[in-house]
Amino acid sequence: MRSPTQPVLSEPDIAAAVRSGLGAEITAAAELSGGTFAAVWRATLADGREVVVKVAPPAAVPMLGYERGLIPAEAEYYSLVRAQCPGVPVPDVLAVSDDWVITSLLPGRPLSAGDDSPRARTELGAAMARVHAVTGTRFGYTGDRPSGDDWPAALAAIIDSLRADAAAWDVPLPPLDGVVQRYHDVLAAVTRPALLHFDLWDGNVLVGPDGALTGLVDGERYLYGDPLLDLVSPAILRRIEDLPDHPFLAGYRPAAFDPAARIRLALYRIHLYVLMIAEGPSRGIPIADGRHDYLTGLLNQELADLP
Repeated sequence: MRSPTQPVLSEPDIAAAVRSGLGAEITAAAELSGGTFAAVWRATLADGREVVVKVAPPAAVPMLGYERGLIPAEAEYYSLVRAQCPGVPVPDVLAVSDDWVITSLLPGRPLSAGDDSPRARTELGAAMARVHAVTGTRFGYTGDRPSGDDWPAALAAIIDSLRADAAAWDVPLPPLDGVVQRYHDVLAAVTRPALLHFDLWDGNVLVGPDGALTGLVDGERYLYGDPLLDLVSPAILRRIEDLPDHPFLAGYRPAAFDPAARIRLALYRIHLYVLMIAEGPSRGIPIADGRHDYLTGLLNQELADLP
């Protein structure tokens, strides 16, 4: 099912974006699958180069509050990583506007599209350890999206924004009042706003025929905060702290997961589940399809297990 946020485009639309951004013509173009927010196309230029064109939802389409300006944000993330983390495989930004971004095409297939690759997962962990060394000036998102002077304030603002989205869409959520505030001191131990990708599920991790990591894509949801936030999506719907043999951890090499780290990881899974529940209607997913109840069950379990 196509998400309502994904614009329906044609090859001439992609040709027009490439002409505007690169001053070049295309010889072929085809839409790529996998995402649920923007429309993503692969295009071949007249000079033989292949590029990716990602087009934002139309301005009138309802979306979550933090999703404003995600296309320019994606270009920002790639540029930051390319400048400060040489060797981490992200696309090269060729052109960007408020409505689209054109990048180089990275080799490989998504991890979600075939056999697993422990090597790629390990190399992803090592790559994230390098990215997390980049420090921002403020916690949370960039621009006028949720942020804060410290990490507890930023995380509270991020979750409150999602709760407001859920309320606007009439999406039921369990009671969450005071959850972040109760663990203020645990969160306040995070004093450096590290650069985070956030969306490290298998569809955004590219792997080559030899099993090596070849790309990291969809960086538009990047923010600054606790590096542990990026340990949630590589083991999505599971608890990575209970998976000591997970290959991501072999590459990332985190310190031992002490009780404070486990609390923070639980809070970050709560954030992710709230986001996934809240975004359902904007993606055209009916509340009654079973997904909402499944995610709510996971969310309730995390809330119940907090000390």
